[in-house]
Order: sequence, then C-alpha cells, then structure tokens
Amino acid sequence: MASRLLLDQSNIALRMGTGIATYGRNLATAARGAGYAVDALLSTDRALDRRNPLLSEVALFDVPVAPSLPWLRPAISGLRGALRAPFGYRVRPFADTGAVLRPAGQAPAFDRTYIGTRLFDEARVHFYIHGRFATVRLESAPTVFHASQPLPLRIAGCPNIVTIHDLVPLRLPYMTLDNKRYFYRLIERHIAEADHVVTVSEFSRRDIIALFGIAENRISNAYQAVSLPPRVLAKSEAEVADEVSNLFDLEPQGYYLFIGALEPKKNVGRLIDAYAASGSRRPLVIAGGQGWQNERELERIGDPRYAHYRVNSNIVSQVRRVRRIAYLPIDQLFTLLRGARALLFPSVFEGFGLPVLEAMALGTPVMTANVTSLPEVAGDAALLVDPYDVSAMARAIRQLDHDDDLRTALAARGRDQAALFSMERYEARIGAIYAGLHG
Repeated sequence: MASRLLLDQSNIALRMGTGIATYGRNLATAARGAGYAVDALLSTDRALDRRNPLLSEVALFDVPVAPSLPWLRPAISGLRGALRAPFGYRVRPFADTGAVLRPAGQAPAFDRTYIGTRLFDEARVHFYIHGRFATVRLESAPTVFHASQPLPLRIAGCPNIVTIHDLVPLRLPYMTLDNKRYFYRLIERHIAEADHVVTVSEFSRRDIIALFGIAENRISNAYQAVSLPPRVLAKSEAEVADEVSNLFDLEPQGYYLFIGALEPKKNVGRLIDAYAASGSRRPLVIAGGQGWQNERELERIGDPRYAHYRVNSNIVSQVRRVRRIAYLPIDQLFTLLRGARALLFPSVFEGFGLPVLEAMALGTPVMTANVTSLPEVAGDAALLVDPYDVSAMARAIRQLDHDDDLRTALAARGRDQAALFSMERYEARIGAIYAGLHG
C-alpha cells in the first residue's frame, strides 16, 4: 500500500495567497516527489449536500458571504464543538466531479480531499475553552499527518507533524494582532504532543528550543524550497520588459520593489525613509496586501513629496516615486520581481523570508536585513543591512543605484544561493523526516 500524507488545506486555497499558502503548496509537491500520495484536509463554512456531489462542489468553491450576524457563527461553532468533541470529529471524503473550473493557481491537485464543515473553527473554539486538541477520525488513517501551521487538532491513528514557522507573536507582541495567550498555549501543546516538529530555518529552530525547551531530536529544520512556475522562467527578457512597461508603466531594471503586507514587522516605514534619503530617482514599488497598523506607511506612500509631473504629447500626468500595488496574480508578481533593479526587503523578523529566495532565483539583486533568519537565506548573495538603521539602508540603495558591477555580482551569487534551496533538496529533507516517523 502506498504511503499517504494528509496535509491541512487551511491556507493553500486562499484566493490571494499568503506565505504559508505557498509553503503548503511546496510541501505537497515535495511530499509527492518523495513518493507519497498526498491527501488534503479542508474545512468549509458551508454544509455540503451529501446526496448531490455537484452541488457540494459548487458550494465548496462559491463566493464567501459575510454573515449578517457575525457573532452567531463563533457561538454555533462553540456549541457544535462542545457536543462533538467527546466523540471525535469525523470528516468525509469529497467527491470531485470535475464540473467546477478551478481558479488558476489556487491549489495543487490532491489524490483525495477530506472535508469537515467548520472543522478548523470548531477545533479552535474547543481548544480555547478546554485547552485540548480536537481528535479527527478518517475512514482510513493516513501514513502521516502534517499540519502546515499550528492547528488545534490531531488525526487519530497516525504520526502527527506540525510546522512552527516562527514565534513572532511572542518575540514581537507589539507587532501582531494574535491572541498571545492562545498562541502560547497552542505552541506549548504542540511541543508536548506532536510526534515531530518541523520549522523553516536554523534561527526558528533555535528560537523554539530556547523558549519551549523541546528536545533537539524532536525538531527538524527542513528550510523551504523556491519553486517558480516554468512559464515565468520561460519568458524572454524582451517579454518581461514589455510586460513591466505595458502593465505597470515602469522601466525594466529601473525601479525598486518591496513584496509583503503593510504591517509593522515588514519595516516599510523605515524603508520609505531610507529610499527618500538615498536620493534615488528610480521609483519604489510596494506590492502587497493591506496588513494592519499601517497609517504611518500609507501616509508616506501618499506623501506629495514623492510625486512629480510628466508631459507626454501635451498631456500632463502625475507620476509617483513611491507606488503601491495592492494585489497581483502570481505570474504578474514574478514578472514585476524579475524586472526590478533590486528587491528591498528589510523586515525586522522572518521565520524564513521567501521573497528573498524568489528574487535570487530570478536573478534579481537583493537588499535585506541582517537579523533573524534572513542571513541564512541570503548567504553572501545580498546586501545585508541593519533594519533599524535608515542611513545604512540609504547607503545600500545608493550602491544599487550606481554600481552595476555590484548588481551583476549579486545576481550571479543569488542564483547559486537559490540552488541550495531547490525542490530536489527539499524533497530529500521532507522525505527523511516522514520516513523517520513511520519507516
């Protein structure tokens, strides 16, 4: 019988994607490459029609609707969770009719999908009230269950693995909106009960050992993998230049790029100050979601000092030196990254920092922070700066602005560094962890 991995799909199917969504997709790919059939565990807000597979599939992919009474859903989840918890949660296989056309790039293909109605919500409420994980039972237990992020549930009948990416809510409590007590209890319980813990950098591994005292042989750093769509890599330089110009009105290699949400740990406010201090006339593009606690950053992005006027064919238009693009499809984001003069990523805390690796794989020079996991990922292939030192960041931007030989060297070293995080190496690391638990 083939070995089967069950992987939670709590973030993989997000329409706008997240770093953890990318992690889940790459994890599924690596497990399949290591010889595992990969199944998905999914929670849905809608009750599915067991008698009509087509309507079930339609409901699964339907547009989310905000509840008219937002307080009612948590209350119902809590009541249902309290009633079901003593007996365990049973999830059913989902019959895929293939009738619904999947959103492009939304999720990898799984061998089987198991669905529980409001499963993750009920498990969270149950853990919040009782401090215990919900037990989930399948008709046939997988070989291994791997939670791609900490979830308050356990699959019966198999080893359970969890990935803890970082401890940001505990290390930087003033920079996140998480319930810190809940997060601490959740991590503490995983440390006590998980058959193995996986993390994504040596920095995170040491952090988790130091704060929670987990034995070193129970936690492994598998790093991450860089995985770029072949269609993105196949584009010629001329095609990239045309798309950058036509889609974004930008000059190829003539702008700087930051990728990430506008949230405190991403350090966008200091980055904009450093960009202004550098004197660069090349635009700075901020690509990412809205985030939170970002009033200072939004004010800087909209500052009239960062705008000038351009006359073209007797038409006067305003051009912003600092621009924000809220959301891009993944192909356009990678095109924008490939066409940038450099990625500027001075985050103050990262469990891994995937944009740095993606930029290097595309041959785009990188400036990033010299703290947390980022030096591990960047190696000697990036300009490393103190993320709290605006003057140091400004000097690095001026170097990238004027020194083409430096940029060429960084691009070459970046490709070599990215190769250390190939999917083949990732498959070997993940496969060895799984085999150690059931082999």
